[in-house]
Amino acid sequence: MKLPKPLSSEYPLSVGMPAIVWQALFFYIPLFLIVVTSFFQFSSSEMPSFTFSKIYYFLTPTYFKVIGLSLGFAIATTCLCFCIAYPLAYFIAFRGKKLKNFFLFLLLIPFWTNFLLHVYAWFYVLETHGFLNNLLTYLGLIQEPLFLLNTPFAIMIMMVYYYLPFMVLPIYSSLERFDRSLIEASYDLGATWKQTFERIILPLTMQGVRAGFFLVYIPSFGEFAIPSLMGGDKLMVVGSVVSEYMLSEGTGDLGAAFMVICSLVLLVTAALFYHLLGKLGKQVVHHG
Repeated sequence: MKLPKPLSSEYPLSVGMPAIVWQALFFYIPLFLIVVTSFFQFSSSEMPSFTFSKIYYFLTPTYFKVIGLSLGFAIATTCLCFCIAYPLAYFIAFRGKKLKNFFLFLLLIPFWTNFLLHVYAWFYVLETHGFLNNLLTYLGLIQEPLFLLNTPFAIMIMMVYYYLPFMVLPIYSSLERFDRSLIEASYDLGATWKQTFERIILPLTMQGVRAGFFLVYIPSFGEFAIPSLMGGDKLMVVGSVVSEYMLSEGTGDLGAAFMVICSLVLLVTAALFYHLLGKLGKQVVHHG
């Protein structure tokens, strides 16, 4: 008996159509409206007119510093997450054995709780008379409590803590699929562990590194809640400026214009880092 063909073979777009419609309604159309609002001046009595005035409004050193600060936080967070995530993912994948699932469970537990609980937990750790200061005082390392809250240090600690799983999981996925016989072959040919890592393990897991890099870099660039809560609103970042203009009455079009500028900066820097990561992977293989 001849089986009927699946619907997806006769109508290849039928399976993906709901996702396409969803993206169009809640991503592409709003994005198009933001771009239009940024470059057109609307008036009830006149036709919409094209203008760059909203873009020019943000081309000042003050807003350049805001974008630069957000870039600094994003790059620092991504680099620190990578330095912590790769050894952790390597340990879970190659040394975890029967405890792999348990370690992954511990890594994912924070996602099961409310974000504000994470923030308040770090408040307890970093406050003037909190856990960290009490521990350092007890050990005799400090005489007076350190002011850790409402500082860039507190922001970085929270951002690395929050985004670390986004870096670990893609790298772990690449390492889990890694053919370990290549490591044995490398050792049999006389390579050291350093040479094996640089010429075999790292290049073959670069796809996971690249995925983790952008999963951390892109959202951390526009992060709003963590700098506001852990920094005490002392530092203005991209997310703070956008929220201030978008939530204020009559300034939504300026917020849209600033979003367009920041999106362009993010696209350019992301493309640059994508190119650099690819080039770095090739250089590791060549010079390893």
